Amino acid sequence: MEIFITLLILVAVLVIPNIKVVPQARTYVLERLGSYSQTWQHGLHFKIPFVDRIANTVTLKEIVKDFAPQPVITKDNVTMQIDTVVYYQITDAKLYTYGVEHPISAIENLTATTLRNLIGELELDQTLTSRDIINSKMRSILDEATDPWGIKVNRVEVKNIIPPRDIQEAMEKQMRAERERREKILQAEGEKKSNILIAEGEKESAILRAEAKKEAQIREAEGEAEAILKLKTAEAEGIKLLKEAKADNAVLTLKSFEALTNVANGQSTKIIVPSDLQNIATISTTISEMFKKEK
Repeated sequence: MEIFITLLILVAVLVIPNIKVVPQARTYVLERLGSYSQTWQHGLHFKIPFVDRIANTVTLKEIVKDFAPQPVITKDNVTMQIDTVVYYQITDAKLYTYGVEHPISAIENLTATTLRNLIGELELDQTLTSRDIINSKMRSILDEATDPWGIKVNRVEVKNIIPPRDIQEAMEKQMRAERERREKILQAEGEKKSNILIAEGEKESAILRAEAKKEAQIREAEGEAEAILKLKTAEAEGIKLLKEAKADNAVLTLKSFEALTNVANGQSTKIIVPSDLQNIATISTTISEMFKKEK
C-alpha cells in the first residue's frame, strides 16, 4: 500500500509539472536534449521529464518599443536628438530564439545606425520636413534586416526631433517674422479692398448724383417747353379769336399797347418804342372818351 502511494506521489510530481497549456497569442519553443524540437502553439501539451525543456516563451502580439533619443548629425553639420518608436511583431519563434542574442537590443542599435545614415544625407530643413520619407525608409531597412531574426517591422515613427537651442531660437524668430509678414500682407489686402469699395461707392454716388441732376434738368426743360407751348397756343387761340371776331385796327393797336405795358412792367432794361406811338396815344384817348360817354 505504501509503495502504491509512493508511486502515485512520484507520478504526480513527474507528470503534473510537465503538462503545459499554451495560451492564445503565445508560443513555446521546446528543446529536447539541448536541441530544438518543436514550437508549441496554443492548447494542451506534454513534455518528457528530464528530456524536454521550454527554451523560450514568445508573444505573437505586436510590440511597441520606444527607444531613447539618439544624437545624429545632418548633412550641414547640425547635431540634434531624435527618438523613434518601432512597431514590430514576432513571426517565427524559432528564428527569434536562435537568430540573434538579445533581439530587442539588436533592433535598438540597428535603428540608431540606420537613423544616423539617413539623417546624414539630409540637411536640417529637409530633416524637419521629411518625416514620412524617413519613416518609410527606416521601416523598409529594418524589416529587411530583421527577417533572419523572425521579426517583422510593421511601422517606424520619428517621435521627436530636438535641434540645438540656438537653432530653435533662430527657427522661432523666423516663424515670428513669417507670421508678422503674413499679418502685414493680410492687413494691406484688407486696406486695399476697403479703399476699392470706398472708391466704388463714391463712383456710384457721383453717377447717381449726375443722373439725378440730368433728370432734373430734363424735367425743368420739359416744363419750360410745355409752358412756352401753352403760351404760344394761348396766343394763337387769341389771334384766332380776334380774326374770327373781325377785329379792326384799333383793337389790334390796343393789344399792342397792352403788350408794351407788360414789357414796361417787366425786369427788362431795354424798352422798344414803336414808331406809331402817336397813333397808339390817339386810340387811347378815343377809348377813354368812349368810356366817359357810357358813364
